[in-house]
Amino acid sequence: MSSLTFSHTVTERFLRYVTIDTQSDPESPRSPSTEKQKDLGRVLVTELKAIGVADAHLDDYGYVYGTIPANTDKKVPVICFCSHMDTSPDVTGKDVKPQLWKNYRGGDIALPGDPSQVIRFAEHPALKNQIGNDIITTDGTTLLGADNKAGVAEIMDAAYFFINNPDVKHGTIKILFTPDEEIGRGVDNVDLKKLGADFGYTMDGESAGSVEDETFSADGATITINGVSAHPGYAKGKMEHAIKIAAAIVERLPKEGCSPETTSGKQGFLHPIGIEGALEQATLSFIVRDFTEEGLKEKEALLETIVKDVMKDYPRSTYNFEVREQYRNMKQVIDRHPHILEYAIEAIRRAGLRPMRTAIRGGTDGSRLSFMGLPCPNIFAGEHAFHSRLEWVSRQDMEKAVQTIVHLAMIWEEKA
Repeated sequence: MSSLTFSHTVTERFLRYVTIDTQSDPESPRSPSTEKQKDLGRVLVTELKAIGVADAHLDDYGYVYGTIPANTDKKVPVICFCSHMDTSPDVTGKDVKPQLWKNYRGGDIALPGDPSQVIRFAEHPALKNQIGNDIITTDGTTLLGADNKAGVAEIMDAAYFFINNPDVKHGTIKILFTPDEEIGRGVDNVDLKKLGADFGYTMDGESAGSVEDETFSADGATITINGVSAHPGYAKGKMEHAIKIAAAIVERLPKEGCSPETTSGKQGFLHPIGIEGALEQATLSFIVRDFTEEGLKEKEALLETIVKDVMKDYPRSTYNFEVREQYRNMKQVIDRHPHILEYAIEAIRRAGLRPMRTAIRGGTDGSRLSFMGLPCPNIFAGEHAFHSRLEWVSRQDMEKAVQTIVHLAMIWEEKA
């Protein structure tokens, strides 16, 4: 496998892409939620066409599609590689000024645009594996956008490799770049029939060598409190304040073992994400996360028990408790197709890395794609400290991700 020669242009692509602001907006009803995501989409289509992906195009919803035709006589399943173009609404993605720290020697990295932003070696254990590598950060005033423009750059670089190395045999490869993943709408308008893939891989993971076949299962919960209003000067024995009821519910949430700040690994949580209202009516919004359906139901039952207990102190007030499904643990689907994961693990080995099978304390486009009929585990892109001004990625990890994509396509052809 060492005979393959790669171009090492993934970093150049990445540095171009991160300067394009593609932040998504959860408050927008449009699709894509922000038109500026199409700015990157148009760049990608132009580049794909330039390297020979003839059918590359951007649709009205902001999705980029492209096909690299098979160059083998074997009947090989059609494989899709997918990354998202948007960046998180949590931190601005405008005017990103990437910084390249060559031959990292260890220690803290103080970001020049805001000296208070320091990537501390002690707080980022993954840095110990980066000694001698080239690290890319922001200047500290924005996020970087490695989540997920690292994945975009890696897929683009792999496409360039396939087109320019026709002797490397592979089946049909589909390319998909999505908008709005960061706000949970990444595959709302994807056209799977047009995509025409049998299996997929998102390139949206963290440390080099990791492959993820498991995500949280996720629900949203909304509690609407209907209190009793009265003139505050004459409210004794009459008023039941909806905001105070909502505050009492939040106060009674478990402090240990059921919140994001006190859980890790395979532990789930109840997490309030919004509270709004006035005296007469207030609304509490929650996200509920667990790796099992049973765990979700237990947490939702716990939340409603808390609500009922609080409401006993407000006998003339009422509440409405609504739960809606968001996404489910893709492991339920991936386990029915174990070879998808086996091939990914072998590709990571061939790229010279030690495979690490991990679970995501979150979701990806692959979660929903899997349940829509496109089984889709997640492979590392090399991104770290995402959704923050301390976000970073290394050139070498991105290059290993490109190699993993290439080996993976080769393995599917070999096994056909």
